[in-house]
Amino acid sequence: MKKSKKPLSEKEKRKKRRSALGTWVLVLIMLIGLGIMAYPTVSDWWNSFHASRAIASYSSTVESVDKEKLDAMIEAAHEYNRRLLRKDNPYAMTDEELEEYNSLLDLSGTGIMGYITIKSIGVYIPIYHGVEESVLQIAIGHIDWTSLPVGGESTHAVVSGHRGLPSAKLFTDLDQMKEGDTFTITVLNQMISYEVDQIRIVEPGDISELAVVPGEDYCTLVTCTPYGINTHRLLIRGHRVVNEGGELVVPAEAFRIPNYITIPAIGIPLLFLFLIVMLIVYSSRKPRLKNAELYRMIEEATEPNYTPRKKPVKPAQNMKPTTENSENAAEDAPADEKEGEDVP
Repeated sequence: MKKSKKPLSEKEKRKKRRSALGTWVLVLIMLIGLGIMAYPTVSDWWNSFHASRAIASYSSTVESVDKEKLDAMIEAAHEYNRRLLRKDNPYAMTDEELEEYNSLLDLSGTGIMGYITIKSIGVYIPIYHGVEESVLQIAIGHIDWTSLPVGGESTHAVVSGHRGLPSAKLFTDLDQMKEGDTFTITVLNQMISYEVDQIRIVEPGDISELAVVPGEDYCTLVTCTPYGINTHRLLIRGHRVVNEGGELVVPAEAFRIPNYITIPAIGIPLLFLFLIVMLIVYSSRKPRLKNAELYRMIEEATEPNYTPRKKPVKPAQNMKPTTENSENAAEDAPADEKEGEDVP
């Protein structure tokens, strides 16, 4: 007959509730830790995904526009660059000049003027007008008082990006570039290639390296340095060279997710999920021994003359241990048990 389960006392119920609450608190802490650990990886992947989509959408818009209109927009940008050379103070811009600047090369109406590709460090990011913080959090910004990035003699375009953001990679690996590396700037239906010829670290207020050099066609990439301290500026300057491919390459909308993103994004959640399941399963198991009984067994096992206990044999109710019974039992014993003799 199956024994009925004894109802829990109020004290036992409170203890059980506290144990369950502690388990869920640990689970919550682990989930928060998982979110903190996975945020940079997931956020960077999400930002890269949207950057790729933005570039693909931009390229699709360019393909849908007549070549005559695109050429006219490129020529307007060249004219703007020529007028910059005639300004007394090229670093100051009026409201009218800023309005004209924001309207140039903005084919899609989203503020994107093109995109930059740096194969050596895996950069593939849109370039927006201006360097407002809202732009630099997600992409690369063009410094408005410098030449528009359409090339030409006596031009010097400058684009800037952040390093070390938890939400996006951007220019984080820019310090890995070296002289001789190349990068490309694609604007509308035109792609321009640059080869790095100068790397400088300057004070934040030093803009002498960003000035236009007569007859030269330069583009400089700017970011903060040292990493995480950001007291100076890293300038990677390139001069224009012939395009390696010889023609514009239109990017595909899909892109491959790097292994350094895929492995943590899948492995870390699976690891934490496994730990959470093990924690829940372990906490739900009832202990086989009470703590007091367990401590007693440990103490006995550690004694020098410890011998395992044997359960006492309970005599039958109708039998009494008498001398006569003992003698009869000895006489009835099998021969092989008498005096330890061996039986073949």
